[in-house]
Amino acid sequence: MRKEQVLSVRGDAELIARAGHLFESAQTEFLCAARDLKTWSQPQARAAIRNRMRATDSSSFTSRKLLSPVALADEEARAHLQMVQSKGAAVRISSSPMPHETILIDKRVMILAGQHTPTGREYTVTTSQNLVDGVHSLFQAIWDAATDLNTYLHSNAPHLDADGRVILQTLASGLTDASAAKRLGLSLRTYRRRVADLMAKLEADSRFQAGLRAGELGIPR
Repeated sequence: MRKEQVLSVRGDAELIARAGHLFESAQTEFLCAARDLKTWSQPQARAAIRNRMRATDSSSFTSRKLLSPVALADEEARAHLQMVQSKGAAVRISSSPMPHETILIDKRVMILAGQHTPTGREYTVTTSQNLVDGVHSLFQAIWDAATDLNTYLHSNAPHLDADGRVILQTLASGLTDASAAKRLGLSLRTYRRRVADLMAKLEADSRFQAGLRAGELGIPR
């Protein structure tokens, strides 16, 4: 890319074709801030990016991932992040609102991911130093206030399994208990027991409070 260039591309394939070399060029720092782990929608895109990234075993290379609690929604995601951390990356969790994904490379390149669309996600790639510096400062401020992954996982923050998230979704839908139980194929008694278990896990005194608590923790509904 030329100096101070802003480039927009559509879809993972075009991003890799036109800007994939930037991942390989990382020399000192690779920062990533995201709401969840689903930014790279295609397996081949994720594989290409991994292949282009240089090895991070050098003590002079820093890799940091900043994520919302949504990224810890299931056991597979938590195991993946612990694996990433074991390979030398620092991982922190923040309740601050997160973008779809922002990547900063060596304080000289920034990649912003947009929303999913039927024609593919749009990415903005820029080398504008003013933009890069501004977002880097914002990343650092959120990072400083965030919680280390291991500390977060061993805290009192609840982790809902798939059944718990389904119950949370039915509460948010406004269905009666009878209708929700029927939709899930549960007896009314079993459904109400699972609602009670969910409220206890979220330390909520009411169903409304359970919804608020889930929102505070970034748990998807």
